[in-house]
Amino acid sequence: MSNKHPLVQVIENAQLIERPSFAPGDTVVVQVKVREGERERLQAFEGVVIAKRNRGLNSAFTVRKISSGVGVERAFQLHSPIIDSIEVKRRGAVRRAKLYYLRERSGKSARIREKLAPRAPKAVKPKANA
Repeated sequence: MSNKHPLVQVIENAQLIERPSFAPGDTVVVQVKVREGERERLQAFEGVVIAKRNRGLNSAFTVRKISSGVGVERAFQLHSPIIDSIEVKRRGAVRRAKLYYLRERSGKSARIREKLAPRAPKAVKPKANA
């Protein structure tokens, strides 16, 4: 339940952008619009989502990647027009909402198990009653 004025809620809801669903532990590629002088280009930032904050228009998420052996984190506003697209590469199976413990880990200990999609049940052959 929000205690915002109804007019403010209408304006905020109009600014929401449809994004794919993802959760902490997922590996995502965020295409960010970067302005260089007159040109505007897309820059990909691929990493693991270590935190997500769901607050309507103020929703945000943090992505962490290792670049040249150095950990790099970048926080994004979910509904920002600077974000061109978000692609979920793989789903991670984690049991925490905030994965800040990955900051102290590197190598194999920083790996995240992949969440496997549920398999469809096998078809059962009907028995022939003779």
